[in-house]
Amino acid sequence: MRTFRLRHLAFAALTVAACQAQPPEPATDEAPARPNVLFVAVDDLRPELGAYGRSEIHSPNIDRLARDGLLFERAYVQQAVCSPSRTSLLTGLRPDATRVWDLQTHFRDTVPDVVTLPQHFKQNGYHAEWWGKLYHAGLLDEASWTRQGRRFEPEGNWRAYVTEEANALAEANGGGGPPFERADVPDDAYPDGKIAANAVEALRRLANGDQPFFLAVGFYKPHLPFNAPAKYWDLYDPATIEPPGFDHAPEGSPKIALTEWHELRNYAGIPRKGELDRDLARQLIHGYRACVSYTDAQIGKVLDELDRLGLRQSTIVVLWGDHGWKLGDYGDWCKHTNFELDTRAPLIVSAPGVKARGQSTPALVELVDIYPTLVEMAGLPLPGHLQGTSFAPLLEDPGQAWKDAALSQYPRGTSMGRSMRTDRWRFTQWRSEDGEVVARELYDHEASDPLEVRNLADDPAHAETVTKLEALLDERWTESLR
Repeated sequence: MRTFRLRHLAFAALTVAACQAQPPEPATDEAPARPNVLFVAVDDLRPELGAYGRSEIHSPNIDRLARDGLLFERAYVQQAVCSPSRTSLLTGLRPDATRVWDLQTHFRDTVPDVVTLPQHFKQNGYHAEWWGKLYHAGLLDEASWTRQGRRFEPEGNWRAYVTEEANALAEANGGGGPPFERADVPDDAYPDGKIAANAVEALRRLANGDQPFFLAVGFYKPHLPFNAPAKYWDLYDPATIEPPGFDHAPEGSPKIALTEWHELRNYAGIPRKGELDRDLARQLIHGYRACVSYTDAQIGKVLDELDRLGLRQSTIVVLWGDHGWKLGDYGDWCKHTNFELDTRAPLIVSAPGVKARGQSTPALVELVDIYPTLVEMAGLPLPGHLQGTSFAPLLEDPGQAWKDAALSQYPRGTSMGRSMRTDRWRFTQWRSEDGEVVARELYDHEASDPLEVRNLADDPAHAETVTKLEALLDERWTESLR
């Protein structure tokens, strides 16, 4: 038996070409020599859960995972949209290194020889298997896995309506069906229920194997459309649901900072221009919350089986969301921005041998850090191409000094927005293709603006802060890509 090796890993040199209910048993003081990994991904999940202080959200299974692990209060994605975010996490490279900034590009076309996170475990004696959504829709990677699972997507589209009316509307609208569905059906009528059932079966099979395993389980909800069995809608009283109070663009924010939320506008009943009426907004928020609770229940089934099989004491569990999501905040919906609401994601790590059980950390971490962290925790050799930093030391001492900045980015047209979250500030710089700075944003999270409602970048009183943060952003961006 060996305890976790804890060391702060420096940024490595980039070599692209080579590149409810059964509680868990009490944690032990040591980790197994070759721990299993249960790798749980959730699509479009805001850090708006019971464990994150939102008691109105029914998320008992994620909450109990947090009680048995370390919750990261400030974890940030590298780009707030599915494929670039997931590609960055799974390759250990930032979007500027993978050159994946959209939903179509496959990283095997841009960095064909990169060794992914599950592939690295596979190459070091692990059985690597997936179920559900890990890479973006349609983007698979055979080299990553020992055994390919299933995504459980309806052919040609993964909206997964179960009522005849919803499917007829989707067919009539070229796939643009209703943005939510409440149907009195069992959990496995929708894809996430099937994914959970297959993950449970996989655990039973892998528990009897002669290899440690890396089992990746990706859930679709709460991604649009907000389709969930009726019992999860019934957990919430619609009379208590109110759209966000701050429903307009931040004061002084550049137009380039926000979106037209076309992802939502593609659905039937959503206006092609303009705002949503408050009743429709309430229904959407209700549907989003129902989907959160539905997916939480599926996660609970997988965790229950892990406990039933006696695997918790030999398994690292990491749960992460691929980005945040706006629910009418700023009068905006979906993701696709550099704001805190889109770049901040939930992250929980539970593992045997971790001292910081049931605690949280305010340390700034990034999803690109997950790859080196899991490699260190499993005692595997560290690949040379990784651009993240292992946060394994935080699992021992969650209050220690850590990164001074977390980096995100988002392209808009021909411009790229580079964003940096420090302990106090979010600073975003927008550059055109020729390198000209076309806009800046500065939001103060400490003194007066945790919701990012006022852009201070053009305020003369903050000119010195802008200058300092711009220099730090350039420095950290350059360092991050080495």
